[in-house]
Amino acid sequence: MNQERLMKIILRPHVSEKASIGMAERSLYVFKVLSDADKLDVKDATEFLFGVKVKSVRMMNVKSKPKRFGKIEGKSKTWKKAYVTLQDGQKIDFGLI
Repeated sequence: MNQERLMKIILRPHVSEKASIGMAERSLYVFKVLSDADKLDVKDATEFLFGVKVKSVRMMNVKSKPKRFGKIEGKSKTWKKAYVTLQDGQKIDFGLI
């Protein structure tokens, strides 16, 4: 896969309480990724961008939720989340990005 595609797959880290606990205890990182990305794409992109070895990748589609603003009804966007587990001794430092 070309480097340009690898740089576009991972959109941003997903910050939540569950993600913070996973980073601290299990070397588990959560990313928002492109909706057409698969596990191999996310693994290659993580290894290319951060220089770490990936143990496993789990993917999840986050469905839209209904939203209201006064009388205006709508819904949030659907997006894809990737749970990336690193091999022992590996770590991603987001302070350098």
